[in-house]
Amino acid sequence: MKKLDTRIGRQAVLYSFSDSEVEELRIENDLQQLGWRFGKGKVGSMESQKIVAAIETLAKRQGIVDQDVYREMHALYHAIIEAMHGVTRGQVELGGMLRTAGLRFAIVRGTPFEKETEGEWIAVAVYGTIGAPVRGFEHEAIGLGINHI
Repeated sequence: MKKLDTRIGRQAVLYSFSDSEVEELRIENDLQQLGWRFGKGKVGSMESQKIVAAIETLAKRQGIVDQDVYREMHALYHAIIEAMHGVTRGQVELGGMLRTAGLRFAIVRGTPFEKETEGEWIAVAVYGTIGAPVRGFEHEAIGLGINHI
């Protein structure tokens, strides 16, 4: 039996990159075997708030986080903001700078450390294009945020 990769950030990034059903199913199978929770989605917007809301909504709907538990929502929020800093090169503002983003995102929640006392962590990976709101005037970008719950 193969040893499963418990690098939570790497798993989130690879999941966000996956663009074939076979690749996606392989990653999801590994995450299920680890007993981790996960989800994947897409969002396009000129408004950072809409991107954050899309990621939060998926996390709540798929049971990755419990919206009634502050520390879970807080950890998710910080992981999202950290990931968005990567995508936007530190300027989380989009619309006011006349920039738009077409993004895929992945959320992975699990226990990446051998010591059980390290607890659960959450990773958010965001990958896609960002640029002027004109087709062909964008480039790839990626961001990763990891936070303990």
